[in-house]
Amino acid sequence: MVDEIKIDEIPVFLVNGFLESGKTAFIVYTIGEEYFHIEGNTLLIVCEEGEVEYDSKLLGREKTFMVTVDDKEQLTKEFLAEQLKKNRCERVIIEYNGMWGDPGEIDFPDDWVLYQQITVMDGTTLGAYLGNMKALMGPMLRNTELCIVNRCDDKTHEELLGFKRQLRPMMQQGSLLVMENKYGEIELETLDEELPYDVKGDEVIIKPEHYGTWYLDARDYPDRYVGKTVDFTARIMRSPKFDKGMFVPGRMSMTCCENDMAFLGYLAHYKDIDKYKNGEWVHLKAKFSVQDRPEYEGEGPVLEVISMVITGEIKEPAGF
Repeated sequence: MVDEIKIDEIPVFLVNGFLESGKTAFIVYTIGEEYFHIEGNTLLIVCEEGEVEYDSKLLGREKTFMVTVDDKEQLTKEFLAEQLKKNRCERVIIEYNGMWGDPGEIDFPDDWVLYQQITVMDGTTLGAYLGNMKALMGPMLRNTELCIVNRCDDKTHEELLGFKRQLRPMMQQGSLLVMENKYGEIELETLDEELPYDVKGDEVIIKPEHYGTWYLDARDYPDRYVGKTVDFTARIMRSPKFDKGMFVPGRMSMTCCENDMAFLGYLAHYKDIDKYKNGEWVHLKAKFSVQDRPEYEGEGPVLEVISMVITGEIKEPAGF
């Protein structure tokens, strides 16, 4: 990450989450790591005071200057530029208060570039937040590259899978979700027998009520489906930007709340796609593969359609 920083940019590393989720502990650990060391000073902007405090000796040793902000309205372009210049800093870490809403709304100075956004969550309180404050979590996770759920020691495998099913739809393609207990990262791959459909044969039949589960599992564990035929119902989404024959069959899903709906689907190819209208509902069978595609900015699932017929609309959004 550090090697990619351009000399004419101020790199910003944003760590967000709710109060006492472990953001400070994560930042303290990170700034002390050798891989995070570079020449020059670091500006640390702290947007809330939690139970863990920053050690002034550590900050001094790591050439880190801390500024405390009490209100989101303080985070103006002028204020941020002034603090950077005042402390002669060359990069920025922001410990962001998750209760303040979408961190993407921060108006950075023109030469500031968000290099990485990380979200930290407390496994002991996550269930309550998902039940009562899910609308705040969508903006928090939307541009996150890494979400760490810590303090999961007393959680069962089933509870952790439940967290995963709710968090992953709010995260972008290619982002990472890590769950930790006191021993480190918890291995949490969904087992074949835990899926609501059979993946042991050559054909995977996905009922409408299981589409969301399949979408997430295929994103996280595509090797499970490579070479198999997938069978499901979806809506056609076409774009003039796609190559000839390419489209996306998918479903709308409520990722965090009624106001945050997303179209979830994977790239597909069908030689006869021109016979179908954009928005039509179809039942299709397709061979699942993983390919390097510019639409994914890397590798992602691609479906080679074998057959496709027009069918009825599914009005309910896909669940997880």
